[in-house]
Amino acid sequence: MSDAEPTSVERARALLARHPVLDGHNDLPWALRKHRAYDLERLDIAQDQSASLHTDLARLRAGGVGGQFWSVYVEAELQGDRAVAATLEQIDCVLRLVERHPDRLRLAGTAAEVRAAMADGHIASLMGAEGGHSIACSLATLRAFHARGVRYLTLTHNDNVPWADSATDEPAAHGLTRFGEEVVREMNRIGMLVDLSHVSADTMRHAMRVSRAPVIFSHSSSRALCDHPRNIPDDVLAALPANGGVAMATFVPTFVRQETRDWLRDYEAALGAAGIDADDGERVRAFRAEHEAEHPCPRATAATVADHLDHMREVAGIDHLGIGGDFDGVVSTPEDLADVAGYPNLFAELIDRGWSEEDLAKLAHRNAIRVLGDAERVADRLRATERPSVATIEDLDG
Repeated sequence: MSDAEPTSVERARALLARHPVLDGHNDLPWALRKHRAYDLERLDIAQDQSASLHTDLARLRAGGVGGQFWSVYVEAELQGDRAVAATLEQIDCVLRLVERHPDRLRLAGTAAEVRAAMADGHIASLMGAEGGHSIACSLATLRAFHARGVRYLTLTHNDNVPWADSATDEPAAHGLTRFGEEVVREMNRIGMLVDLSHVSADTMRHAMRVSRAPVIFSHSSSRALCDHPRNIPDDVLAALPANGGVAMATFVPTFVRQETRDWLRDYEAALGAAGIDADDGERVRAFRAEHEAEHPCPRATAATVADHLDHMREVAGIDHLGIGGDFDGVVSTPEDLADVAGYPNLFAELIDRGWSEEDLAKLAHRNAIRVLGDAERVADRLRATERPSVATIEDLDG
């Protein structure tokens, strides 16, 4: 009697052993700051941390993760020197994580280093700064972060910065200011990826016009399928092939399922009508439990995320897709993508939809590594003819 055919999940695990995931965004460093003030012994990711985190080493292995952009995010309430210092603390956290777990993690700053780490069975560890407030309007600070290993900058977080508009704030610059354009050009010159997650649609379009290197969306999905300002409009997706960039689909339930987004808006309205301060944690938790008992929240699944990837592939093409789960940066996750061990469930869904191994390998990591290498080549060319910019926001935006 022949052995039973492998299940789709078993096939997905085998595929990810050959073509591991390079995920565009994981907020573990900020979670370590919040939970244990960066005490890596008290919250050791070599141990099972499923009670408090989406991420630990065992679950990364189970999920087929071979590379990770660790977000060195700091909240927008931190501005100026405080934001710079906190970003350096985040960078230090990643560097200490890698130093603490040399058998599993390896620092990577180039496409070649990512490939070498994966080939050796390590998780290639890169860094991405989430929010332009981190650089405090200083191109020298931008260069210093790059020298410390940061390989992308998300131009904004949830609030505008003085030189670029966020997706979730009121328009001010209607894209980039002149200094914002200079930030993008300097990022191109040093080889730092321009990340357009979190920015407004106008900022996306403006940055893609200015950038001389491929851009990324480290954790954004399709606005056509879920009308959230954090997602990517179809015209921007359609422009990605000409730019050469990659859109890394996220798993955030309110970004991928319209019914979940609508539920959240209704819940927030009910919370406000009840006169409960959103910062009053105990009352909010009690109210939400009661509200959900009467009005269950629609759940996203791997199939929901696969719907976005199907659409994004149709609009942008398979060469411009990746994965950016946003684990440890969100409260809720899709049912079968609960943590970093869940990637095989998404790839199993795509296998069942007829995606080829070649297409799945591109999605898993090939496209992301290719964009990283393309940005390096652009930087090599630009540094041969351009000097570091000494422009200031006062010079350009006055």
